[in-house]
Amino acid sequence: MLLAFTGNGKGKTTAALGNALRLLGAGKRALMVQFIKGPWESGEHKSVSRLEPDLKIIKTGKGFVGILGDDLPIEEHKKAAEEGFSIARKEIAGGKYHLLILDEVHNAIRLGLVPVSYVLAFLDYAKDKVEYVITTGRDAAKEIIERADLVTEMRDVKHPYQKGVKAKVGLDF
Repeated sequence: MLLAFTGNGKGKTTAALGNALRLLGAGKRALMVQFIKGPWESGEHKSVSRLEPDLKIIKTGKGFVGILGDDLPIEEHKKAAEEGFSIARKEIAGGKYHLLILDEVHNAIRLGLVPVSYVLAFLDYAKDKVEYVITTGRDAAKEIIERADLVTEMRDVKHPYQKGVKAKVGLDF
C-alpha cells in the first residue's frame, strides 16, 4: 500500500513517524530514508535511535538544495539521492521491514534530484518487499498521487514563521 503525505503545511514527516510508531506497536519494523535533510541531528533522530532496530532512520541528503547557504553543486545532491535509493533497496531486500518511509522524496523529484520515473520503478520494486510505503514532501508529482492508495495534503493555515518566529528545537526539528 502506498501512502503519500504532501502539501505546504507542517507535519508530513511527523505523520509518517506516527504511522511507524503505530506499526511498531503491532510488532513490526519500519525504515525511514531521508533524501533532503542534512547531517545535522534532530529530535526525531535522537528519539528513534532508542527504538532501533525496530525503527531506523538513514539520512542520505546533503541538506537544503539551493537555499539557506547551500553552495554544493546540484550533482552532489543528485548523487546523494541516488545513494538513498541504493541504500533503501539493500535495506528492504531481506524482508525485515514492513514499512518504508521515503522522506522528502517529493521534494527530491521537484528539485530534479531524481526523475519521477525512477521513483515509480523503485515503488514497483518495493511493493514486493514491504507492506507499506509512505512518501513525504511538498508538491507530490501527479504520478505519485495517481498511484497512491491514500493521499493526505497538509495545508498551511497559520504558522509562527509568518510572524518571524524561527523553528523551535523539539517541535520543528
